[in-house]
Amino acid sequence: MTMSISHLLAAILIASQGVALAVPSKPNVILIMTDDQGYGDLSCHGNPILKTPNLDKLHAQSVRMTDFHVSSFCTPTRAALMTGRYPGRTGAYRTSSGRTMLHTDERTIANVFADNGYATGMVGKWHLGDNAPHRPQDRGFQDVVWHRCGGVGQASDYWGNDYFDDTYERNGKFEKFEGYCTDVWFAEATHFIEANKGKPFFLYLAPNAPHGPYRVDPKWAAPYRTTATWSQGANFYGMIANIDYNVGLLRKRLKKLGLVDNTILIFMTDNGTANGAEFGKDKLNSEAVMGFNAGMRGKKSSVYEGGHRVPFFIHWSKGGLVGGRDVTSLAAHIDVLPTLADLCGIPVPGSHHPDGISFAAQLKNADAPAHRDHLVVQFQGGPYFRGAPRAWEYTCVLKDRWRLIDGKELYDLEKDPAQRKEISATNPNVVAGLRGLYSPFWDSVSPRMTPVAIDLGNLADNPTILCSQDWYMPTGNPPWNFGEINRLPRVTGPWIVDVKKAGRYRFTLRQLPIAADKPVKAIRAKVQIAGQEKESAVEPGTKGVVFELNLPAGKTELRTWLYDQQGEAGGAYFTEVEAL
Repeated sequence: MTMSISHLLAAILIASQGVALAVPSKPNVILIMTDDQGYGDLSCHGNPILKTPNLDKLHAQSVRMTDFHVSSFCTPTRAALMTGRYPGRTGAYRTSSGRTMLHTDERTIANVFADNGYATGMVGKWHLGDNAPHRPQDRGFQDVVWHRCGGVGQASDYWGNDYFDDTYERNGKFEKFEGYCTDVWFAEATHFIEANKGKPFFLYLAPNAPHGPYRVDPKWAAPYRTTATWSQGANFYGMIANIDYNVGLLRKRLKKLGLVDNTILIFMTDNGTANGAEFGKDKLNSEAVMGFNAGMRGKKSSVYEGGHRVPFFIHWSKGGLVGGRDVTSLAAHIDVLPTLADLCGIPVPGSHHPDGISFAAQLKNADAPAHRDHLVVQFQGGPYFRGAPRAWEYTCVLKDRWRLIDGKELYDLEKDPAQRKEISATNPNVVAGLRGLYSPFWDSVSPRMTPVAIDLGNLADNPTILCSQDWYMPTGNPPWNFGEINRLPRVTGPWIVDVKKAGRYRFTLRQLPIAADKPVKAIRAKVQIAGQEKESAVEPGTKGVVFELNLPAGKTELRTWLYDQQGEAGGAYFTEVEAL
C-alpha cells in the first residue's frame, strides 16, 4: 500500500518532534566521602610516602576544586553536605552530646533527589542520628546499609563490631556481613548501582575509614611500616590504600555496566587529616614534623587551614567535567547540594533556603566569575566542648587570600600558606572587613542551635534503643565509647525525647547493650520522665531493669540512674523504650 504525501509528511513531522522532544537521561550521582582523610593524604597532592594510583587517576581526569572547605569534624560536615546549610543552623554541629541530629524541618539532598525521580542509596557512616526520625532511611534515602554512631565499634554501634565480619543495619534490620568494612561498603554500593542501573540514582558512599581505631589487613599497611613510622601511621595509610583499591574496582564496574559516561562521580573527605602526619607541640594547630600535610598548619578539629581544606574531585564525561582542570575559587560543603541539583536539572524548593551556592558554572567554564565571596567556618564549642558555643570562638573567616582566625589572627595564604606569620596589626582594614562578614552569620545561625528530640513511640523504630552518647550535656562529651562505658562512669544526663502518642511505655535500663548479655552492676535503679519518677531495687543477675509508665504526648526529658552500694550513680548508658 502506497503512503500518501500527506501521511508521509505527518509521519516525518511526528518523528522530528520525537527527536526534538527527546532529552538525555538525567545523570547518576555517586558521592564518595571518606572519614578523616586530609588534603595531603593523596599521592597526587604530593604525599611522598602514600601511594594512591586510582585516586590519582581520578584526579588527573577530573575537575578539581583546589580551595574547597568543610567543617573540622565529622558530624558538622555531614550535616552541611546533606542539607546545603551551615551545621549550626541544622542542629547537628557536634559529634555527640545530643547534637548529632538534624532538626526535623531540615530536608536533605536525598529528599531533593528522591522527589525528582531518583533512586537514593546510602552506604557506610551516617553520624546524623541512630534513632527515628533521624536515621538515613528517615531522611530521604530509600536503600541504606550503615553503621550506627560516629565509628565502627563505638558505643551505639552493634556490639562486637571491629571492622572485620561486622553486623550492620540494612533498611532497619541488622545483618551480618563478611569481610573488611571498607570492602563491604564498596560491595554494597556496587549492588545498589546494579539494582538501579536502569534509572537515575543518587548514591552517598561514606566509608568509616580511615577513622580510628586504625585497623586494616596487614597487607595494606605493610608497604608503610618503615616510612610512616609515627603512631599508627602505617595502618592509617594502609586504610587509605584499601580505599584507593576499592575506588578502582568501582570505576571498572561502572565502565562494564555502561554507566561511566553519564555518572557524576565525586571524591571528597570530611575534615583534615587525623593521622597522616605527626604534628608539633600543639597537636591540633601545628605543622607536621613527620609525614605530610601539604604544607598546611592544623589537622582534624583545627580551624587553621589543615583542619578544613580537603580534596574535591568531580568527574562527568557526558557533562564535560573531565581533563584534569583546577578551579581555584573558594567553595564549600554547603555548596554541593545546589551544585548537584544544578548539574542534574533538579529544582531546589524555595522552602529549602540553602546557605550554599552552586558552583556548576565554574566547573563548566574556567573563566566564570567566582560563585561565592566568602565563607565562615566555625567549630561550635571547640575541639573539646569545654564551653557552650559563643560568637567568635573557634572561627575562620575565609575571603580570597585572607584567613581571620577567632576574629583576631590574620594570615595571608598567598605569602604564608603555612600560617606562620600573624599580620593583623599591619592590616586593620582587612580585619575590620572580615569581622563585618561574621556577625550576620552568627546572628542567623545561633538561634537554631537548640535541642533536637528523639522519637519515642514512632512505629518505624519501636522499641527505640537510646545510648548515652546522645545525652544532652551542657558541655563536654557524655560516655560515647565502650572504653568509657566499661568503667561505669558516675555520670548521667538527659535524653531529649518526643513522645509521639500518649500511652503506656516500657523502659529497660542497661549498662551494656542487650547483645552484650551482661548483668547490671547496681543495687537500685531510677527513671524520670514527664514529671514522673519511679525507683526499683535491682535483683542480682538482672540484665535489664524494667519500668512501665503512662506518658502524655509531647517533648520532654528522660533521665536514668543506676546506684552502686556506695550510693553513687551513673546512668543507664543503654535504655530501650517501647510503646506498648
